[in-house]
Amino acid sequence: MIIIGITGGIGSGKSTVCKIFASLGIPINDADALAKTIITNDVELKQNIITHFGEDSYLLDGTYNRAYISSIVFNDASKLELLNSMVHPKVIEYGNDWVKQYQHLPYVIKEAALMFESGSYKYNDYTIVVESPMNTRVERICKRDKVSAEIAQKRIDAQLSDEQRREMADLIISNDEEHSLIHQVNKIHQQLVKNNDPR
Repeated sequence: MIIIGITGGIGSGKSTVCKIFASLGIPINDADALAKTIITNDVELKQNIITHFGEDSYLLDGTYNRAYISSIVFNDASKLELLNSMVHPKVIEYGNDWVKQYQHLPYVIKEAALMFESGSYKYNDYTIVVESPMNTRVERICKRDKVSAEIAQKRIDAQLSDEQRREMADLIISNDEEHSLIHQVNKIHQQLVKNNDPR
């Protein structure tokens, strides 16, 4: 079985690409969704976050106070690094366990925004980077998260650049509304089903 990683900057359209793969019957492990579950339910991690970021890290009903944490980490690179150092190892551990149940399939996909930053790409056989024009990414983030363009740009700048990701990628999928996403995904899918190198 081949492990494929899909990553890309915030607002690049990773989830859209993964939905196309999912429509072809491929299991998707969404590291960001997994992280949200772990942050809420993993007692050890929860306590660590409260210790370093304060009681306001969680709301009265026990849910993660994403807005509060975001206001801290996206304005302080060291705080973002600290949070990631606590969350990423847990996500990698759960993700590696998830893969084991799909040994009978030709490949599975692990989706993560911070795949290179967390080091989880090392567990992939191939890593795909999804790219999208900067102005499109800013618009998507503003619409999805209901934030200003300035805040959206700050979130983009807190991550690796497209150039840095490209250097580490095995494959690039262009989500620029000029190249068909379905065609790009299908081409990779056909290669992987045959257990061929998709590059």
